[in-house]
Amino acid sequence: MIADERDSPMAHPKGNRKRSDATRLGRDDWLDAAFDAVVEGGFDNVRVLTIADALGVTRGSFYWHFTDHADLVRSLLERWRAGEIEALRALQSENSHDPCADILRLLDVALARSGSDLKHMRFELALRGLGRRDPAVAKMLVEIDEARMDLFEGKFRRLTGDAKTAGDLAVLFYLAITGANQGLARPSATARLAEYLKGLIAEYLVRRHAPTRRARPVRRTAKPAG
Repeated sequence: MIADERDSPMAHPKGNRKRSDATRLGRDDWLDAAFDAVVEGGFDNVRVLTIADALGVTRGSFYWHFTDHADLVRSLLERWRAGEIEALRALQSENSHDPCADILRLLDVALARSGSDLKHMRFELALRGLGRRDPAVAKMLVEIDEARMDLFEGKFRRLTGDAKTAGDLAVLFYLAITGANQGLARPSATARLAEYLKGLIAEYLVRRHAPTRRARPVRRTAKPAG
């Protein structure tokens, strides 16, 4: 979307009528609103005019911060990527004396995020849908997936001491987390379901592979509804 004279900031020297000083809206305000638009309706829902209405400003104020619609989407994707990389680096640095506990900490973070903040899960699902038709987005997602796998493999290598086993467990761990997140993203998901899924992953993919611990028997309880 290219700005025209009517929508440029210079076309409104006295400021926008919807908001007395639209320039007080920062770049992150627009990105936050675009993020919410993706959560609500996918990337096709990211429309400058719709977002401007949600923010209570005219479309012209958009051009204080972005050159066009494509710039907005690129900036949104880059912010998401940077946030994911930062979070992965922080988790990578969290190495305690107990490698089993470190992996369980990863599991807690992964499932707590989907359980308490569905926005991030729904955003990533929309992003992966976009990646199926946008090669640049697909490339970015490969980068993030590889970074996640590197993190998981490193943690499992400390647990098992074997690179091949660590690689296999890392793949299964990622698949299990992805499946659990899908289930927890449903409206019917409950805290009990989250604990049930977390317990399964922890028992079969983590604790049973800790060399100094014997596998604990899994309590046979009914699978939670939802």
